Amino acid sequence: MDVQLQEDDDIARIARTARVIAIVGMSASESRPSWGVARYLQAQGFRVIPVNPGLAGKSLLGETVYASLSDIPNAEDVDMVDIFRRSDAVGPVVDEALNILPNLQTVWTQLGVRDDEAAEKARQKGVTVIQDRCPKIEFPRHL
Repeated sequence: MDVQLQEDDDIARIARTARVIAIVGMSASESRPSWGVARYLQAQGFRVIPVNPGLAGKSLLGETVYASLSDIPNAEDVDMVDIFRRSDAVGPVVDEALNILPNLQTVWTQLGVRDDEAAEKARQKGVTVIQDRCPKIEFPRHL
């Protein structure tokens, strides 16, 4: 199957099945893409858990911000991690997610963000990986 078609099939499944999305690198600024994506996902019925060490303990969009994925209580609820960090920061986030999120189904990196080595590591653990795409752009085609 064509890689693009497979990725579109994966995105359609993710849009239908994801429930709890940890957003790593979420900003408190409404003008930042991470805030807009989080707000969109919430409006579509997804639970969004903000992760940003500089904002830990604060509240964004009605949810407590955590310093890291490891700090999220009920980590077993998280089935998708959406990464708003530079490409060189993706590897450690993916490693942490694979180690502490038992029900992780999807790792997603935002537009312009790729780490093929981390993506392969996640895929080898059975996790779907979408890179260099935005759920706010992709999900409306499938919801």
